[in-house]
Amino acid sequence: MSTPAGASGDDPRHMRRAIELAGRGRGRTAPNPMVGAVIVRDGQVIAEGWHHAPGLAHAEVDALSKVGGRAPGATMYVNLEPCCHHGRTPPCTDAILAAGISRVVVGMVDPFPQVAGKGIAILQRAGVTVDVGVEGAAARELNAGFVLAQEQGRPLVVLKAGTTLDGRIADSTGASQWITGPQARAAGHRLRDGCDAVLVGSGTLLADDPSLTTRIEGGRDALPVLLDTELRCPSDARVLTAGRRPLILCAPDAPQRDLPADIVRVPRGPDGLDLRAALAELVRRDVHALLVEGGGRVHRSFLDAGLVDRLHLFVAPKVLAGGAGWIGGAPYGLAEAPGFRVVGMARVGDDVHLELAAEA
Repeated sequence: MSTPAGASGDDPRHMRRAIELAGRGRGRTAPNPMVGAVIVRDGQVIAEGWHHAPGLAHAEVDALSKVGGRAPGATMYVNLEPCCHHGRTPPCTDAILAAGISRVVVGMVDPFPQVAGKGIAILQRAGVTVDVGVEGAAARELNAGFVLAQEQGRPLVVLKAGTTLDGRIADSTGASQWITGPQARAAGHRLRDGCDAVLVGSGTLLADDPSLTTRIEGGRDALPVLLDTELRCPSDARVLTAGRRPLILCAPDAPQRDLPADIVRVPRGPDGLDLRAALAELVRRDVHALLVEGGGRVHRSFLDAGLVDRLHLFVAPKVLAGGAGWIGGAPYGLAEAPGFRVVGMARVGDDVHLELAAEA
């Protein structure tokens, strides 16, 4: 639903701007959602704001600060229901009422149990007009990781691979640098910058010795996560000292090791670790968006578990006709093959970036 009953013709445009502002906090707001706010009076935008990071002002308060905390008779557009509880910051509903806002347009109801419609009810009881659902699908997509964390106890899982035309991520000798060009690799680092954690399996760890840092201007490192069932991580692995302290997920019976990392033991699953238990651990560590960078066995395990929400493929115009593929394991039959729909496609240098979403 993009324009509910009672909404005005300008509402979608202002809500899209609020969503755009909210996106500036991508990768930096968890465990909070990404939220943007636009304040309009007499048809003119008088203030904008967004949530920058946990502990800092929420979007509504950030926008109100631009007008001295007062905007009598104005309309506020916010992509997520204003909060009504005391957390790191006071309730946004209090600030909205104190400012004299007469109408609030909300993209979606907050799934967080302490809010979940209560913020809307408080505003309505105070006489504020509230319209809900403007650009609702886009609002939900923006905060898909936050929604999944609240509703399913797991983060959004984004799988990424750089492949050849025939789906190879390494040649027959195991060489993988470089399948794709520098522009595609930079785009991959932007994905890291926009996610809360980046995960590889022990195969990639041992073969490539990755640092898992984000190497773009202004970027920040996501939490490095190693899916290392038997705790085989070398003591001199680059990821241990390259950036943020990594998280290593291993089996309960893996050997005891003293490594500069947080080592957490999770139950075994049918083929390695129980991925749902691993994802629950990540949510407990404020991870709402997880970038999975493989390799093929790890990709396959997430696909088999039905846990891939988004897929980013960087396809190089090359054919290897051998070597490792970005998906391991036995072939799927057509009837059981995981399905995706293309939601974006762009040329990045000499390569093609395909963005796909899992079929519902």
